[in-house]
Amino acid sequence: MGGNMTIEEAIKTAIEFEIKIRDIYSEAADAVDDEVGKRIFKTLSDDEQHHVDYLNSKLEQLQETGTITVERLDSAIPSQKIIKQQADQVKSLAVKDFHGIKQQMLSKALKAEIETSEFYQRMANELSAEGQAMFKRFLEIENNHIDAVQFELDYLGKTGYWFDFKEFDME
Repeated sequence: MGGNMTIEEAIKTAIEFEIKIRDIYSEAADAVDDEVGKRIFKTLSDDEQHHVDYLNSKLEQLQETGTITVERLDSAIPSQKIIKQQADQVKSLAVKDFHGIKQQMLSKALKAEIETSEFYQRMANELSAEGQAMFKRFLEIENNHIDAVQFELDYLGKTGYWFDFKEFDME
């Protein structure tokens, strides 16, 4: 694609990315057969839905007013620092993955998150100030997702168990 995207194009593209990831997570939530896995994928899926809603509202705002205001965007996914601290204290959850379905799902999600993150990075560099501010926040959250998914993959790989980041409260 030649040239820089307009903020409107950027938001529309971001919505496509977010929907793709959300669908991967909700598919994964259906595909795994244990509570912890379902909860983790559902949390990630809800986070992405939250992004889709936010982006849709920004798109409307842009089309109506010609500009966007950037409200704080929250995420249900803790930072890697918090996950790592917790992981040292939490006993492995007794849910083994015999089929590698979880790893497959997580790998697929990871790939999509990384693509999305790269797009946000580009937008954070290219767009005007308010677009940059919005996409920088999205970039932070996606990078948190990447860390969390990567952490799950490593944790499952080492232990055969999920790490449940619902055991503690982020707020």
